[in-house]
Amino acid sequence: MKTLRFILVGFIFGIVLTKSEAVSWYRIYEMFQFQSFHMYGIIMVAIATGVIGLQIIKRKQIKNSDGEVITIADKEKGSFRYWIGGLFFGLGWALVGACPGPIFILLGAGFLPVILILIGALLGTFIYGLVKDHLPH
Repeated sequence: MKTLRFILVGFIFGIVLTKSEAVSWYRIYEMFQFQSFHMYGIIMVAIATGVIGLQIIKRKQIKNSDGEVITIADKEKGSFRYWIGGLFFGLGWALVGACPGPIFILLGAGFLPVILILIGALLGTFIYGLVKDHLPH
C-alpha cells in the first residue's frame, strides 16, 4: 500500500510538470536564452516551497512513513564542488533541453528520443560511481 502512495504522487507530479510546461524543451530553450520568465517562475516557486516545507519539517518534527522523526543533516562547508557540479548539470540540461527530473515523464508522454538522454544520465551516474572516491568531497 505504501508503494501505491508513492506511485500516485509520482503520477500527480508528472501531470503537474507536464501541464505547467516544465518538461517542454521549448520552455527550457526560452529560459536559457533569457526570453521568458516562465521556467524561472516555476523554479522560484519550487525553491520557496522547499524552504517552507523544510522549516515545517524541522520545527514540527514531522515523521516519515516509518514513524521516525525526519532529520536533515547540515551541508558540509565549501562551494567549489557545487559550482562545478552545477556547471556540468546546467551544461547537460542546456545541451539536451531536458532536466533529468522529467526524463520518465517525457518517456511516458511518448517522446522516445529521450531514451538517449536516459542512457546518458545512467552512463554519467555510472562514471561518477567509478571516480567518486578520487574526487574532492
